[in-house]
Amino acid sequence: MAFNHYAKLKRIIDAQPDGWYIKRIDQPTTATNFRGETRRFDHYYRLYDAAGQPIKYGKFQQIERLASVLDIPVDALPITHDA
Repeated sequence: MAFNHYAKLKRIIDAQPDGWYIKRIDQPTTATNFRGETRRFDHYYRLYDAAGQPIKYGKFQQIERLASVLDIPVDALPITHDA
């Protein structure tokens, strides 16, 4: 079974108490997929706990994939933007 970062994010979120949120950070980033290909993104997302602290392993690039694994629409996710 291949490693799935979004499945790991789901487990992390499931273990969080209410109040966690996602922050969109408008800075370029890269990610390497399972084929070793590097993809570039103009922004990324990070999970934060209810106290406003970044959650370990909570950085990701594809909000649609997270919404899919959580089985909710993207617009239902608690997303804020980096100031």
